[in-house]
Amino acid sequence: MPDGFFDVPVSVGAGVFAAAGVAVCLRGAKRELDDRTAPMAGLVAAFIFAAQMLNFPVAAGTSGHLLGGALAAILVGPYTAVLCVAVVLLVQGFFFADGGLTALGVNITLMAIVTAVVGWAVFRLIARGAPRGRATLVAASFVAALVSVPAAALVFTALFWLGGTAPIELGSVAAAMGGVHLLIGLGEGFITALTVSSVLAVRPDLVYGARGMTRTLTLRTAEGEVQVGPEAPETPPAGIGLRPVLVGGALVAVLLAGVVSFYASGDPDGLEKVAADKGLSAQEKPHAAEDGPLADYAVKGVENQRLSGGLAGVAGVALTVAAGGGVFYVIRRRRRLTDGMTPANAR
Repeated sequence: MPDGFFDVPVSVGAGVFAAAGVAVCLRGAKRELDDRTAPMAGLVAAFIFAAQMLNFPVAAGTSGHLLGGALAAILVGPYTAVLCVAVVLLVQGFFFADGGLTALGVNITLMAIVTAVVGWAVFRLIARGAPRGRATLVAASFVAALVSVPAAALVFTALFWLGGTAPIELGSVAAAMGGVHLLIGLGEGFITALTVSSVLAVRPDLVYGARGMTRTLTLRTAEGEVQVGPEAPETPPAGIGLRPVLVGGALVAVLLAGVVSFYASGDPDGLEKVAADKGLSAQEKPHAAEDGPLADYAVKGVENQRLSGGLAGVAGVALTVAAGGGVFYVIRRRRRLTDGMTPANAR
């Protein structure tokens, strides 16, 4: 969301709410970030950044992209998920002129807090009430992600009612936002379910939402059989280390941001389409970083469009990994110190 869509009171209020939410999540993430989750969180943030560059068509002249809050909550926990998406939004806003700086509080509230909280609540409700197993977790992931998108659109409508800057009928905004974001939610659900299923297939112990929710599985490896599940020790399957998973995930993020993003839909996303159709886009203000070296996901001075966009995407992945990895490392280190462990003996 760019600057100018909301008045000052709503922008400031959302900023205070977002700051408070992030502060709560910084404390809560200490309980989620262990030696597996902490490096995964940096990778999840980078993947969300890359995936958000891939707009997919949802209706005539409209596209959508991943929000990522539900996906992050399922993979690394709800508190850490808010931090993951917040890091992505900060990198996008300050380096890529994507998302207004005065609208940062609104964006974090909608795209990080609402999607993570709603997505996690729906996921847990379904997962706890259905038979344990991989199929249940994947189905719960799909529904959780699907619901999280229109939920964010609903909160947007409520904020617009409180302080929207354009004289648009509230019912018209609600109908437009709800309809298109329900379709976008289907894409969100598919991407989330596919990603969660892929990680479950390789390292189920790396899916935070699967802890205590899957049957005990016996995996056959070159070194023998290893049990994975709630009754089994939480140890990774032999031969499948954490590093290959992280490296593979990072390569996927780089490929998506640096190559696949060039083929993304060029149609406006759901919010942009609604803003253009309802006259809200006339309220958009120039971005403070619009002349930056990576503004609009292009490297300034590189004339080749494909190369420029690819380099910008790779730079974004690197910036997100650096920013997110730094935050999660500090949180993890503080948890170790709080538990009476030093980095040396924690290893």
